[in-house]
Amino acid sequence: MPGYYPAYLSIKARVVRLAFTLFRFVFFISKKNNTFAPQKCYTPLTQPHKQNMKILHTSDWHLGHSLVGYDRTEEQQKMLDQMVAIVREHRPDIFLLAGDVYHTSQPATAVQRMFNQTIVRLHDAHPGMTVIVTAGNHDSGSRHEIFRTPWEYLNVRMVGTFDRNNPERHIIEIAGIGYVIAVPYTNERYLQEGLLQHLIDKAGEMNTDNLPVVLTAHTSVSGADFTGHENATEKTIGGIDAVDIKEIGTGYDYLALGHIHRPQFVHTGRHNARYSGSPLPVSFDECYGHTVSLVEIDRHGGTPSVETIAIDNPRPMTTLPLEGVASWEEAKKMLMDFPDDLPDYIRLNIDGEGVIPVQAKQEAMQITQNKQCRFCLLNVVKRKTERNTARQVTIQEFRQMDPIEVAEMFAKDTDEAFDGQMREMMKEVIKSLDETEL
Repeated sequence: MPGYYPAYLSIKARVVRLAFTLFRFVFFISKKNNTFAPQKCYTPLTQPHKQNMKILHTSDWHLGHSLVGYDRTEEQQKMLDQMVAIVREHRPDIFLLAGDVYHTSQPATAVQRMFNQTIVRLHDAHPGMTVIVTAGNHDSGSRHEIFRTPWEYLNVRMVGTFDRNNPERHIIEIAGIGYVIAVPYTNERYLQEGLLQHLIDKAGEMNTDNLPVVLTAHTSVSGADFTGHENATEKTIGGIDAVDIKEIGTGYDYLALGHIHRPQFVHTGRHNARYSGSPLPVSFDECYGHTVSLVEIDRHGGTPSVETIAIDNPRPMTTLPLEGVASWEEAKKMLMDFPDDLPDYIRLNIDGEGVIPVQAKQEAMQITQNKQCRFCLLNVVKRKTERNTARQVTIQEFRQMDPIEVAEMFAKDTDEAFDGQMREMMKEVIKSLDETEL
């Protein structure tokens, strides 16, 4: 069959080529769909019990704050960089920012951008971490709520306003780790008595695995050290009336507080309520360390362990002299001797009993012109005289006071006379104003 052999080979070759082409096509499709890839056999593993809840607790960033006209963006950005570095190193389960993100309710666009970029960086530093941000009294609660839904895709919970129609929305369950009851600043008139206790109890009902329960609050607590806050009293701090810690409730494992800038524990008998304090000073009178709090809780009912981590401020606030007051000439000499390379903000405490020239501020500015420091203000301190102790009132009490009663209180506190004639004049003014409004 000599003539048939070549034809046979030709047919065979065509079949082989067709089969090879078909194999290549099937292999390509299979590879694309990962059909031929080695199949891994996964054996279900028991999830190890989460021993500790780890929280990075901070508050009162006051982004956008300026000091006597000086922009503080550089300091604030360096502080935010440190926050990201701390998260990257310690890898907390929860990043908790307890109010006063911004210094004003209408922060500049650049300031909001700085905050938003930081939240994204925090997420990227530890994607498994839950970020919880609550609004403070300086913030616009509604502004925090605008992008609440898209933020949740990055495991970020923005809590700007208290949801009175659905208060249980504020209980955030973090699977296998615990519960956070995220409560923003809310005027006490909008909080029903016992509502916080109700939320704590509800979280307790949900907590079948005995996990830690954390409560946040941006408020003033009686007995706290409010050093550095202007016009603060034991009854009212930073415009918020102080509440007894017992009014907040019981049953939480850690109370993460915001509003007061000095880091401190508040006495509860369990060492479990704390102000983290502000990471940067807002005034010269905040002459203490500024930190964040790294908190660990092993179980529901356990005692939190707290480690403070210092925040480095590239531009410290320095008062000259360091203690007491000085005459203008003495203070001027201190300013001249201040090291040229230190970038501090400077305040001069001047004795009010001495002679202070009209051009004193201009002289101070001229002295620091070629220095790295920034002169801010002259603080004229008057010597205390014997006078009646000022009456302390809450904001609520003040609103209920009669105008004449307010005037009498002011006159008494400032050692001014307020006799019958003054009283009658005040009555006439008030009457005139009332008639004008009608």
